[in-house]
Amino acid sequence: MAATGDSMASTSTNVDGTDNKIEKITFSQLGVIDVLCEACQQLKWKTPSKIQQEAIPVALAGNDVIGLAETGSGKTGAFALPILQALLASPQRLFALILTPTRELAFQISEQFEALGTTIGVKCAVVVGGIDMMTQSLMLAKKPHVIIATPGRLVDHLENTKGFSLRSLKYLVMDEADRILNMDFEQEVDKILKVIPRERKTYLYSATMTKKVAKLQRASLQNPVKVEVSTKYQTVEKLQQHYIFIPVKFKDVYLVYILNELAGNSFMIFCSTCVNTMRVALMLRNLGLTAVPLHGQMSQAKRLGALNKFKSKNRSILIATDVASRGLDIPHVDVVINFDIPSHSKDYIHRVGRTARAGRAGKAITFVTQYDVELYQRIEHLIGKQLPLYNTEEQEVMLLMERVTEAQRYAKMEMSELSNRKKRQKDEDEDTEESSGVRKKFKKKRKY
Repeated sequence: MAATGDSMASTSTNVDGTDNKIEKITFSQLGVIDVLCEACQQLKWKTPSKIQQEAIPVALAGNDVIGLAETGSGKTGAFALPILQALLASPQRLFALILTPTRELAFQISEQFEALGTTIGVKCAVVVGGIDMMTQSLMLAKKPHVIIATPGRLVDHLENTKGFSLRSLKYLVMDEADRILNMDFEQEVDKILKVIPRERKTYLYSATMTKKVAKLQRASLQNPVKVEVSTKYQTVEKLQQHYIFIPVKFKDVYLVYILNELAGNSFMIFCSTCVNTMRVALMLRNLGLTAVPLHGQMSQAKRLGALNKFKSKNRSILIATDVASRGLDIPHVDVVINFDIPSHSKDYIHRVGRTARAGRAGKAITFVTQYDVELYQRIEHLIGKQLPLYNTEEQEVMLLMERVTEAQRYAKMEMSELSNRKKRQKDEDEDTEESSGVRKKFKKKRKY
């Protein structure tokens, strides 16, 4: 994980955890001004992370930046500090635009910008789907300094919100650029690049340098400096990784067994579909476990609510699709469970990156069924190591079978009820729409 071209001294850590006394780099030494250094102290950022040591001086020197860094490496600080410093030097509304792939990540970046800029009065606006367009239009009319947006909703505003334009923009950041492009936002990104000034600073941050990202770099950056703190796909050293090989029909029982075995920890459980996320959450609740689901079909308010319950430790288990695998900084995740194996090996890196963050230890357990062997082998090939088997006592696991089967049955009934409720609601909405259409036609006729 050595940083490329690392010209700065930093603290090295021995195997026993003691620090070799090498001079510690401070934010001030990187060229960050005092008022922002104080903001870093208030956020308890004692020393810059590797990506911050590499990227901040390059950005402050006025260069475009391509930052390649593993998840949880402090990327937000690496682009937020240079932008805020430039904003202080020449204050201007609609100064910076940060594009992100997911709504949750947008809110998180906004929180960090506001926390860093609290003493200098920075105003941010989050522009994402799932929230009323009119409310966002009013926020944009106030001309915030920084807009954090998902590409689709930003294009909606550029095309439909009167008086909103980004013609004076000075900074563009594409965070998790590989994921933005994997989610097929290419057209939206092209539209955005056409309506913002060519004369601007651009920072492109990505965990992986894919062909699409390289193409985007050629289209939008001018003589960029590449900073890299992860030369290959890696997982954090303090992360204990295991796999468990089980028949697919016993997955739920083994999940409950592991949650009982490791009780007292906080868990993130990753499922591949929204439906399975909901089903597992309902099943665990029926067993008296405090679980909340997080998936793309939930409303934005519910998604933020679930995330806040988990962050505030009101719930100890968050069950999520890959909507939560990238960028979300939830400091206290102790264990990540890949209940459904990811279909893209790189997503494994991002999922397990939710734990063992900022130097802490963590544990990751991946469920492998008879249908997942090839996908699992790809993951081992990608991370360059074979994982140990997680030891379980089969007899103890099977003692839970009866209770789990009953919880599954109740979860199935609740899922069916939820589905019927949605269908009824949809039918009612369609009826309302139809009758309002008839009323409009009737009114038109009466006018003549």
